Amino acid sequence: MRVLYHYWLSPYSRKVAIVLGEKKLDFDLALERYWERRPEFLALSPAAQVPILVEEDGTTLTHSQAICEYLDECHPEPPLLGENAMERAEIRRLAAWFDEKFYGEVSNYLLREKFLKRFRSEGQPDANLIRAALHNITHHMDYVSYLIDRRNWLAGEHYSLADVAAAAHLSSLDYLGDVAWDKHPIAKDWFARVKSRPSFRRVLAEHVPGMPPPMHYADLDF
Repeated sequence: MRVLYHYWLSPYSRKVAIVLGEKKLDFDLALERYWERRPEFLALSPAAQVPILVEEDGTTLTHSQAICEYLDECHPEPPLLGENAMERAEIRRLAAWFDEKFYGEVSNYLLREKFLKRFRSEGQPDANLIRAALHNITHHMDYVSYLIDRRNWLAGEHYSLADVAAAAHLSSLDYLGDVAWDKHPIAKDWFARVKSRPSFRRVLAEHVPGMPPPMHYADLDF
């Protein structure tokens, strides 16, 4: 059985898990406290980061985008990277938007201050950083709404890795109750379609011990 090393609410781990679900590939989850830098874990990932995917033959893959592109190439149905160069460029652009820009301006601060500090015993949350992230998320939600108002899915007419990456980040923050869906109805409708997909079930089933999600979190109709 292939194994996905992950940590609770890691958007990058969720991204890979969703792609595995889309490809209908079985896998086990292995929770990894990556900051502890276990020697066995460092042997798999010298960068000491999740996700890591270990295939059934022992092949080890790191970095969420590399893993997802590997899976899409090895298991082409359903395609998640587009059918031509222009589609692939737009899908990769938007996946990078969420993995880099959204993470740098929103996910990193909210997950670290409201979640990781608690489980890593790193002191109290920084309220200023939380306020800044909550301010920044509004602009990103406006951009999601802008795209969906003009397209069927984020990158075009077909569901793709762009939707997976965006939903992975937003679902992690939705677990914390930090997405103001009612202020962004177009984005909310898009997210409802994404989290209604069978590939999302395992993500929605993830619960952090002692930290339950909001009531709407696993509700497919909000």
